Amino acid sequence: MKKRYLEPYIQNLSLKRNKMAFISGPRQIGKTTLSKMIMKHFDQVSYQNWDETTFRKMWTKSPNQVENLFDLTLKNKSRLLVLDEIHKSKSWKQKLKGIYDHLGDSLSILVTGSARLNVYNNGGDSLMGRYLHFRLHPFTVGEKLTHSCSSPTDFHKNVFSNKAFESKAQETIQKLMTYSGFPEPYLSQDTKILNLWRQGRLEKVVKEDLRDLTRVQEVAQVEALMSLLPERVGSPLSTASLREDLEVSFDTVKRWLKYLEELYYCYTIRPYSKSIIRSLKKEPKLYLYDWTEIEDQAFRFENLVASHLLKSCHFWTDTGEGPFELSYLRDKQKNEVDFVVIKNKKPWFTLECKYSDSALDTSYQKFQNVLKVPHIQLIFQPGHWRKIDDLTWVMSAEYFLPFLT
Repeated sequence: MKKRYLEPYIQNLSLKRNKMAFISGPRQIGKTTLSKMIMKHFDQVSYQNWDETTFRKMWTKSPNQVENLFDLTLKNKSRLLVLDEIHKSKSWKQKLKGIYDHLGDSLSILVTGSARLNVYNNGGDSLMGRYLHFRLHPFTVGEKLTHSCSSPTDFHKNVFSNKAFESKAQETIQKLMTYSGFPEPYLSQDTKILNLWRQGRLEKVVKEDLRDLTRVQEVAQVEALMSLLPERVGSPLSTASLREDLEVSFDTVKRWLKYLEELYYCYTIRPYSKSIIRSLKKEPKLYLYDWTEIEDQAFRFENLVASHLLKSCHFWTDTGEGPFELSYLRDKQKNEVDFVVIKNKKPWFTLECKYSDSALDTSYQKFQNVLKVPHIQLIFQPGHWRKIDDLTWVMSAEYFLPFLT
């Protein structure tokens, strides 16, 4: 079984430094598989899932009993406690803090969940300084083709200084476009399995996760909202339009969208406005973690690229390379660039997606004159690579995506 990209970083940055590791990400993204890979490095392990009745009773009545899961009398033994979906428990952070303060010197703790573990603080003391949070993403071109993760410096050097690329890059891109980056459908490469997997995942997100973590009762209406979102990918999201379609209040739609983000069904990126005159400041663009829900191939490609960029931004941030963010550019005259990657709160490069058009779209120039950062026009179709000037490139995805994490 091939290692997931986060494994060595979780070990070296967190567990070996006596800090808890939190791993969050979409349902069925491989968090349990990653946990099992990490468990192999320890002498004693205990995997506990909140959905298991015996453990839930123990955790509710006396969480400190987890020490009975290990033989603490044995010296010089490494121990790992894995807690899956524990964020569904009331006051979970307060109880976890108590366990860590009591047993942290004798065992390592790994917490996984399909909701944002830094959001569901249902009361209790802060765990600040006691853990590191890692966000696990779907497979991407770089993860499937390489064995190491690029640093920001290496990525920048490789993308802008040469035309090297992996020979199987386009083939991998096409597989990801067709089957998503989630392990089960990607590895099966079977459309029927993809359809069954997607149906099961959506049902679990709405009928299990949403009800477990919120008070939402209008499940059918949330499902209706989810059915509308694939058509909105890649454009500024109008909450007012969704409100009219669903016949509910503006605040209700905002709340449902927030829940779907927290459950890793979708994510939004905000417009970058600093230094941009007459920039839009509020309207986000929405994308899905499973881009195969999108029928239109051009928007599916844009979503795939967005997910690659977001994964690298999260990876670089979570592993200590500095703060990275993903935004987009749009002004009130409707000039737009699909993506801008922010490094240390400053634009690093911009990127525009085109499914097949290799002719340079010059709308980026309005922003480039102000930002003065490299710009890439990225094309799905293979075989294109040309440098326009010192700050502008047109290139196929096969030359770009392999260098991201």
